Amino acid sequence: MKRTIIDAGQLELNDKVVAIKRVSKTVKGGRTMRFSALVVVGDGNGHVGAGLGKAGEVPEAIRKGKEAAIKNMVEIPMDENNSIPHDFLGKFGSASVLLKRAPEGTGIIAGGPVRSVVELAGIKNIRTKSLGSNNKTNVVLATIEGLLSLKTPEEVAKNRGKSVEEVVC
Repeated sequence: MKRTIIDAGQLELNDKVVAIKRVSKTVKGGRTMRFSALVVVGDGNGHVGAGLGKAGEVPEAIRKGKEAAIKNMVEIPMDENNSIPHDFLGKFGSASVLLKRAPEGTGIIAGGPVRSVVELAGIKNIRTKSLGSNNKTNVVLATIEGLLSLKTPEEVAKNRGKSVEEVVC
């Protein structure tokens, strides 16, 4: 898998908060409450990332999550009709996400956490199914893992030592 570091300075980024959880830690004096925020960041042009931030207040947790997402941004391949090059099953932990390419005009057929990732990545036509765990963090990371594992026809042709026309047909 190729994880390319992306300089987010020149990208116009949008972010979406997928989940905010209240987490507590039991200490000697009682429970300390904090907040955990799962944030997805993307430019709508093939770059997307996810991050988790924890803090005492919600806005601070969201800010930290956004910073972590920007650090974890990756580039994903897309085909000519803003879909994915081929079908794939992304896995992370016990969460699996089935990603299926779709023709022009299909739109985004996806559930909550997966929808956030594919919208911010810039994919316009895709069908997905979330399998296994419903944990939002694992579903988001499984989606990104699946998108990362996609290969363009050019990459496959280069690896096999053939032309693109031989691979596509």
